[in-house]
Amino acid sequence: MKPLDVVTFGEAMTMFIANQPGALHEISQFTKELAGAETNVAIGLARLGLSAGWASKVGNDAFGKFIINRLKNENVNIDHVWLDENNPTGFQLKSKVLEGDPEVQYFRKGSAASHLNVADFKKDYFLAAKHLHMTGIPLAISEEARDFANYALKFMKKAGRTVSFDTNLRPSLWNSQAEMVKHINEAAFQADYVLPGISEGEVLTGYKNPRDMASFYLDKGVKLVVIKLGSTGAFYKTTSEEGTVPGFKAEKIIDTVGAGDGFAVGVISGLLAGLTIKEAVIRGNAIGSLAVQAPGDNDGYPTLDKLLDYIEKNTQGVK
Repeated sequence: MKPLDVVTFGEAMTMFIANQPGALHEISQFTKELAGAETNVAIGLARLGLSAGWASKVGNDAFGKFIINRLKNENVNIDHVWLDENNPTGFQLKSKVLEGDPEVQYFRKGSAASHLNVADFKKDYFLAAKHLHMTGIPLAISEEARDFANYALKFMKKAGRTVSFDTNLRPSLWNSQAEMVKHINEAAFQADYVLPGISEGEVLTGYKNPRDMASFYLDKGVKLVVIKLGSTGAFYKTTSEEGTVPGFKAEKIIDTVGAGDGFAVGVISGLLAGLTIKEAVIRGNAIGSLAVQAPGDNDGYPTLDKLLDYIEKNTQGVK
């Protein structure tokens, strides 16, 4: 098994983006793209030159083959992707918006990825990675996938690998908010780096202030908490330092989906490169800004040269 910088896992879906604005049921033409928080992160890291792997299941169908081919083209390692002969690949419809958040409808119940289970876990594949990135989505899609996620988290921690956790709340996939908060926080407490959005942090911790949200996780043993504040930037805190890093001004916001995953790409890549926390968060803010200026979930994710140039040309950059 070739060494990996980062491994992640979760559900990927084929996404159909409306070619023109309007209600989804009135749209007749769509463009096919790839969707999935974890695949977004893997693609973003690969574009920066890191070796990234993604573990999952896809159906042995046209959607599954599309996902596999797309990830191959993005240089993401897919040696831990299982073909499921019995269950389909999920898909989603996404509206086109001129600004703000698009409407998204999911068709994912009973998908191949929701049948990912502990028996599918390949230890050698995960051990080949220096770092595990996970999100709260696999915890939500099924009990089987939740077991896989918890097993992967405990396995990588025991093996001495660092773990980042993007809470990525999906309330519609849970039976109740209480159940969601319980399982998400149980995972978050075991991670090294926790990356919630400000509204997610309020749901998960009960606090409104980013500093209090961060302390909630630091008190449980988390090493670094970074709270995404949207266009205003991000707040970070460890047991010894804290700060707010301003965001980058987006010329025009086209689509906000994928910005949080891009932020994770920036932070993870920065930390793995040995940058300071502030420099890593600057990277996160920069990629998040680029992401919202492009239509697809990961279309705006840059190469390393483009990222460094974008940071350099903005006053928030590291001089």
